[in-house]
Amino acid sequence: MSTAIGVIWNPSKVDEGELRDAVGAALGDDVSWWETSEDDPGRGMAEEALAAGCATVVAVGGDGTVRAVAEALAGRDAALGIVPRGTGNLLARNLEVPLDDIPAALERIARGDERRIDFGWVEIDGSEQGFAVMVGMGVDAQMLVETDDDLKDRAGWLAYVEAMGRALTGAEMTGIALSIDDGDAAEIRAHTLLVGNCGMLQGGIRLLPDAELDDGRLDLLAVSSDGALQWADTLRSIVWDNGIRRLFDRDAAAVSTESTRHLTAERVGVELDAPRAFEVDGEEVGEVSRFSVRVDPGALRVR
Repeated sequence: MSTAIGVIWNPSKVDEGELRDAVGAALGDDVSWWETSEDDPGRGMAEEALAAGCATVVAVGGDGTVRAVAEALAGRDAALGIVPRGTGNLLARNLEVPLDDIPAALERIARGDERRIDFGWVEIDGSEQGFAVMVGMGVDAQMLVETDDDLKDRAGWLAYVEAMGRALTGAEMTGIALSIDDGDAAEIRAHTLLVGNCGMLQGGIRLLPDAELDDGRLDLLAVSSDGALQWADTLRSIVWDNGIRRLFDRDAAAVSTESTRHLTAERVGVELDAPRAFEVDGEEVGEVSRFSVRVDPGALRVR
């Protein structure tokens, strides 16, 4: 197999000279380079890297770049390397890739240790796209819509905290027809529904505490909090029951409450009573009223 390495980098996220020096020091000279564009965050470049025979394709950028490259590599022979340069860096966080340290991230890739992880696919309006972390509607997606871009540039992930307060006030309950693993649809009401392959967000927040990158399953979170008492119950569940408590008891199961329910599945079908803002791996993609999600077990090699 070829040992060639392809680097796909987002020029808005990193200095080219700094990156090239670090890549040369860690990975050597057998490297091909592709730059992302506004029209293509990385999938087309990853396809070109595969056609060129690259055995490892390194994504340098934020969640959008990583997702686009991973989408092309899923089910293929080449491995994915990640040099996180965004504010979210969700897959990198869940894989414990060093953040804000280009040489350390490249050294991890150079070591060559690999693991296979699952990859998710979501179908919206007849078009399927991949995700490595999570998709969803409700507070999580609305938080992305409400996040001030200037504040995000200045404060990084702390901008999401400010946005959460405004997103909570905008959360609207909706009817959801939810089918699990091709079973009959169940009618529920919620304002937030997340489906994920892994569950840690910025600041160590774990919305999906049982999610594992390589268990061949998707994890779901449905939140129907309405009023101060139920919101307090939800926050306790996220911060204490499924957060701090699990630091001391990693074998503890995720705790569901009356307003915060956890489920698991291989396939999920969702139909909403009304369109809602939707996100894919931290990127807001507009409003949707119907979507389906499936997991592709062990589809992605990661170094």
